[in-house]
Amino acid sequence: MLNMGLCRTVCSVIFALFLAGSALATECPELRIEAPDSLALAAARVRSFDRTRLVSAMRLVGLEAPGPPIRVILAPEGSDAARTAPEWATGYAYGQAGIVVMIPSRTYAYPYGSLEALLHHEVAHVLIARAAGGHPVPRWFNEGLAMAAARTWDFEDRTRLVLELLPGVRVNFMEVDSLFEQGQGQVNRAYALSGAFVRDLLQRQGIDFPARVLSLVRQGASFEGAFSRAAGMSLKVAEASFFRRQNIWNRWVPFLTSSLTLWMGITLLALYAVKKRRQKDARKKKDWEAEEETIDPPNFDIN
Repeated sequence: MLNMGLCRTVCSVIFALFLAGSALATECPELRIEAPDSLALAAARVRSFDRTRLVSAMRLVGLEAPGPPIRVILAPEGSDAARTAPEWATGYAYGQAGIVVMIPSRTYAYPYGSLEALLHHEVAHVLIARAAGGHPVPRWFNEGLAMAAARTWDFEDRTRLVLELLPGVRVNFMEVDSLFEQGQGQVNRAYALSGAFVRDLLQRQGIDFPARVLSLVRQGASFEGAFSRAAGMSLKVAEASFFRRQNIWNRWVPFLTSSLTLWMGITLLALYAVKKRRQKDARKKKDWEAEEETIDPPNFDIN
């Protein structure tokens, strides 16, 4: 298990270096920001974001050129664009049309966490559509790849995966797509599973795996056929392997040994100590009051 942990660490470092290096030599996607006056500040923030990370997303999906400019529409609550999405949705993309819609007031919902992460996630959907030549790919692959392109795998992702797999239920990933069409709880579940599986594929199949799959899809192969050729195994076998490795060791050790979990444990211990101390002080005070009631006050005769 130690070797596997070391392997994953090395793969993560190589992945980060690959994306960082690729961002130095390729043209950035052009973004055309559109926003009403009420969202002028949000639009200014979006324009200030570092677009080189979008080049990393291009390289991840196998694009050499970014393609036409991407329209990024910032939609206020109550607008037609915002009402098109469920009330919990933070944004969406029309991949083939090259359009991204973001709702800044909802930015901090999982799996984004920031306006910048949301932008990268939705732009990644456009880049995925271009890399696939407009051919369809499963929603779980699309969303999981966008998550990998937009941000790192963090504590919340690991926590959600641990909780999702606690019952030991295995979900067919072709069925995960339907979860994205349900309520927010099921959507979060779908994101957690999709992000974990795609990241696992990147670690085990290589950082060029998505590019290989999307290239074959662009050439006319079905997604299942492209996946099998790129991975050397069927999607069903890859799923079974993924879930088989999500045993108690793989699930709980990274969770329990993370720095955030450590500090949470220290904080809880400190709060417990404070509580016990206050209870002890309260008992002492109560004992002192009881002792005072049993002692007769002195009788001073001033006559």
